[in-house]
This record gives sequence, structure tokens and C-alpha cells, in this order.
Amino acid sequence: MAYQKVSQELMEMLNQAIAREIQVSIQYMWQHIQWVGVKSFAVKDEFRSIAIDEMKHAEIIAERLFYLGGTPTTKPSPINVGDNLKEMLEQDVKDEENAIDLYKKIISAAETEGDVTTAKIFKDILEDEEEHHDTFSSLLEEV
Repeated sequence: MAYQKVSQELMEMLNQAIAREIQVSIQYMWQHIQWVGVKSFAVKDEFRSIAIDEMKHAEIIAERLFYLGGTPTTKPSPINVGDNLKEMLEQDVKDEENAIDLYKKIISAAETEGDVTTAKIFKDILEDEEEHHDTFSSLLEEV
């Protein structure tokens, strides 16, 4: 039994976060695998590294949700790999922006409910997502 009681709304947002993290971990890994050519040398390892970060985020969020008494989702949000490097990076920037918005809402809701642990977890993840956004935005400028 969970020690901390949180609202159903917060639990649902945590599952949205898990679905999003699974989505982008698959999406970025496929982008890592599929992108070829001279420009791929500059981005290939970034896609892979960020994909691994995202899977770690999914695990951390799932552990927290389970502790709170919820059941973590196993279904990703829709995956959009893109057909070329520009499309990939544009989609990735958008996905990171969506994550930043969602995670700020989760932090706010968690703080309102007195769930300081969930708020701290998402503050740490938010920092990573902002770095990912910066990386993808910077790469997009060069395409």
C-alpha cells in the first residue's frame, strides 16, 4: 500500500508521461538506426543517447506511479519517426516542448497535493528534457 495518496488526475498525468517517454525512446532509437549519410555522423549518437535517457525516465516515472498505487502503462504515445533529418528534428523539438509543458503541470499538481517526491523527480526530468530540446533545436538550425 502506498504511503502517499494523490489524485487520480495526477496518476493519469504520470501515465501520460510514461507513454510519452516510451514513445520518444523508441522514436529516437529508430531515428538513430535509420538516419544515414554524412550529416548522420553529427546526430546519430545524440539520438541514441537521448533515447536511452528517455527510457530511464520511463522507468523512474513507472516506479513512482507503482509506489503511489497506480499501474504503469505499457503503451507508447504515437510514434512519428519522420522521413528525413529535418522532419525528424522538427518532430523531436515538438515532442520535447510537449514534455516540458506536461512536466510543468505535473510538478504544479504534485506540489499542490503535497507530493514533494513526485515534484522533485519531475524537476530533475524536466532539466533533462530542456537539454534535449536545446540539442534538437540546435541541430535543427544546422539542417
